[in-house]
Amino acid sequence: MINVLWLRSFCTLVEVGHFTRTAERLNMTQSGVSQHVRKLEEQLGVPLLVRHGKQFSLSSAGEKLYAGAQDIMQALVSLERNVGEDPPFEGLVRVISPGSVGLKLYPHLLALQKTHPKLIIDYRFAPNADVEAAITNATADIGFMTSKSSAADVRCAPIAEESLLLVTPKTATEPDWHTLMGLGFIDHPDGAHHANLLLGANFPEFAHVNQFPKKGFSNQIGLILEPVSMGLGFTVLPAHAVEAFAKPELISVHSLVNTAKETLYLCGLRHRSFRQRMETVIAEAKNWL
Repeated sequence: MINVLWLRSFCTLVEVGHFTRTAERLNMTQSGVSQHVRKLEEQLGVPLLVRHGKQFSLSSAGEKLYAGAQDIMQALVSLERNVGEDPPFEGLVRVISPGSVGLKLYPHLLALQKTHPKLIIDYRFAPNADVEAAITNATADIGFMTSKSSAADVRCAPIAEESLLLVTPKTATEPDWHTLMGLGFIDHPDGAHHANLLLGANFPEFAHVNQFPKKGFSNQIGLILEPVSMGLGFTVLPAHAVEAFAKPELISVHSLVNTAKETLYLCGLRHRSFRQRMETVIAEAKNWL
């Protein structure tokens, strides 16, 4: 394989036409330029220059090499430029989070993309375990989790807190333990965890979500409150998911004596820094969370 440094010296020499000025342009010594050309000739096994004292012209092999090297050198220049560039409002940013966070963030990130059309938002909704896996496998750039990752390759930093809310049908104005048992629980992927945090802090009778009759399940964050709005049961959800529900007039949201909150963590690969476009998205996310 041709040595790129030798090739650069040869091409620059052809363009400048003088050993001394080539050395000055490349910040080398004249003997260094001569050595590069000589090593290139030795590697290819053909003379590249026809020397006339201090002057030179290209041999036929030298002409072929110079002609063929133009695209290569230009590609290397472009590669160096592209690698060094890190625009804050251009490029793909892959984000993944639990549904409640996504309901809050995604519209604002779309608004950011509309302002900066070259910034492309790829947003996935997933539970914590899948967020952790996506960061570990580098299939996502930015992750948000409601529990701190235990994976060695994932770094997490707390950035916000989100309240958990008890949500019942509109008719349940002051739900006590007896009322909740009568309604039954509308479950979801984080239902047991959320119920443990909020109900465990407010009802001495509570031991486990399985105490309640199970009246339904949905893994679609935007649909969990549909059965609640129809009077089929109650649930516990993060505030962002409740705020996003399209029929607030059909539900009751209750403030309990003892509040419960989830810490939201910003996650990324431990040994990889965020690019500028990712920092742009993170700043926008922090603004709304």
